[in-house]
Amino acid sequence: MHSEPTYLTARMAAPMIEAHFARHRAAISEKVHRLAPPPESHCVEAIIDVAFWASLRREEGHLPRISLALLPPEHARQPLMLGQRRRLTPYNLLKLAPAVEQPGIHLGVWHDAEGLHVWGTATSIPPLCFVLEVVEAGLLVVKHSRAGGLGKYVNVAVLRGDRLQLVDEGNVGLSDCPALQAFLPGRSLPTGSGEIDHVLLGLAAAMRAHGRGGLVLVVPPGSSQWQESVVQPITYLVDPAYKSIRAGRPGPARRRPDQPRPNIGVVGGFTAIDGATVITQEYHLLAFGAKVTRAKGSSTVDKLVLTRPVVGREPVHLHPAQYGGTRHLAAAQFVHDQHDSLALVASQDGFFTVFAWSEALQMVHAHRIDVLLL
Repeated sequence: MHSEPTYLTARMAAPMIEAHFARHRAAISEKVHRLAPPPESHCVEAIIDVAFWASLRREEGHLPRISLALLPPEHARQPLMLGQRRRLTPYNLLKLAPAVEQPGIHLGVWHDAEGLHVWGTATSIPPLCFVLEVVEAGLLVVKHSRAGGLGKYVNVAVLRGDRLQLVDEGNVGLSDCPALQAFLPGRSLPTGSGEIDHVLLGLAAAMRAHGRGGLVLVVPPGSSQWQESVVQPITYLVDPAYKSIRAGRPGPARRRPDQPRPNIGVVGGFTAIDGATVITQEYHLLAFGAKVTRAKGSSTVDKLVLTRPVVGREPVHLHPAQYGGTRHLAAAQFVHDQHDSLALVASQDGFFTVFAWSEALQMVHAHRIDVLLL
């Protein structure tokens, strides 16, 4: 390498990230033949270091948003090759960033005897390819493409300034709560068909995108019991229910797997309106702008357990008011009253929490998943 990395969090993260990829490669190498080359710790550290310092700079007033994929050009499908490759430096990343801001485009990075260089761009990368995304100034996310090639990329680590969060692959803290386990990336709420998709994760991304915060209540289909927990009359009922959230599934060539579909964005927009948006477990939109209230005869929620899919984070028991604002308190109260429902809360600061009822603990279980959505 031309110079020693100076971002210390990169040095801490690199060996853990290399170990993560090694574990996954060993688990799937016999099933999948065309895997990306495994990332080596020194390359991971150097890429993170350069991307971090690039993220703090501006080009014509704009902060860079970049996705870097570590692979040689022959491992990418139909790569765009530069006539003269560029050294991997903060300056070169800043200059190239405007060309790759669209979702699904990566700057291809590889190494030789002279160090790391950018060789061009790639829109199709092999399974288990190391990807580093510059989300905003000082915020980087390490992820990889899935073995099956479909679905949102798997987040491995989040680096935010001097903070390192390694994603807990097993989500150990959720063993008591099947409803939350069903919501994790790669799974879905039970719909009777066993189908696995990412509708709710797409909705979560749409909720975070408008930056105003939001609350979504996910209720059983065909049930009206949830209405006991909202103020009547509901100002904005949808009649008939909007059933097109899942319509228009795009092919992989048209949209990146983790990019929300247009119809999800439409529903996500309603979450910016004050009050709760109500959808069924079959993804039918029932209402928006609903005001949550304590159900008649129910007690006030006074405790919950909070978990995060981050290595080293232990469950915390606390009062809902200690965790967040009115949306979080409303979500906790709704789930406390409606055990067969979920509540999703997007905060204005980008945090995202899923609330569900834990039969094992007999309390509301809040799981903060923003590290999975970045």
